[in-house]
Amino acid sequence: MNLENAKKLKTKIRNGEVSVGTWMQISHPSIAEILAQSGYEWIAIDLEHGSFSPGELPDVFRAIELHGSQPFVRLAVGTRKDVKTALDAGATGIIVPMIESAKQLQDIITEMQYPPLGIRGVGFSRANTYGKNFESYYGAINNSLTIVAQIEHINAINNLDEILTVKAVDALMIGPYDLSASMGITGQFDHPDFLKALQTFKEKCLKAKKTMGFHVVKPEIAQLKMKIQEGYKFLPYSIDGTFLHISANVNSELKGLI
Repeated sequence: MNLENAKKLKTKIRNGEVSVGTWMQISHPSIAEILAQSGYEWIAIDLEHGSFSPGELPDVFRAIELHGSQPFVRLAVGTRKDVKTALDAGATGIIVPMIESAKQLQDIITEMQYPPLGIRGVGFSRANTYGKNFESYYGAINNSLTIVAQIEHINAINNLDEILTVKAVDALMIGPYDLSASMGITGQFDHPDFLKALQTFKEKCLKAKKTMGFHVVKPEIAQLKMKIQEGYKFLPYSIDGTFLHISANVNSELKGLI
């Protein structure tokens, strides 16, 4: 684990420079290694929809770190157990799902941070090399951990002014499918109500000088470039399973030949 590099990435994201990572749901270190050597700055391990067990995280994180990428985690929920499991395994970024209020977000952040900033439990773990590097890890992780709030419910849009007051957050990221679902228009990304919600998000984030993020789910470079031009800077690009099934599907290309 390189907390110096983790801190540099946190600073980059917080300052609104473009950072592209990807999303991982298939629980195997080989997938992590393939993605990490593809040039992504960070890889988010999806504990909400992925199939990872706590015991698999260290090996997956090692594969990510091997190629200079940073291991991030999208929590399943923001419980103390979820947070502790991710951080003790060595996560250097936490993406918090389904944020709807400032209090909810602040309570979860408190679980992430060691005293005096928070109430994270103190102990030996893989993150501090099982105690060998405890003091250096303890002294650095509060200032090296990237914290991202996932905005994926219309309640979050309605409460965005107060959510934006949470100072520890480095970026806020739109989860387009869940956000549209919460509005009763699942996947209708050209719907006027969805576009209005995005516009509100952009205007308020820009006013508060907070880094905006957007999950570009389909692996389309043109879409990724468009989101960057629109001002989104923290960008998860697609998902491991999506990369696989789109690249593996030859039926449409070979129609009439097979």
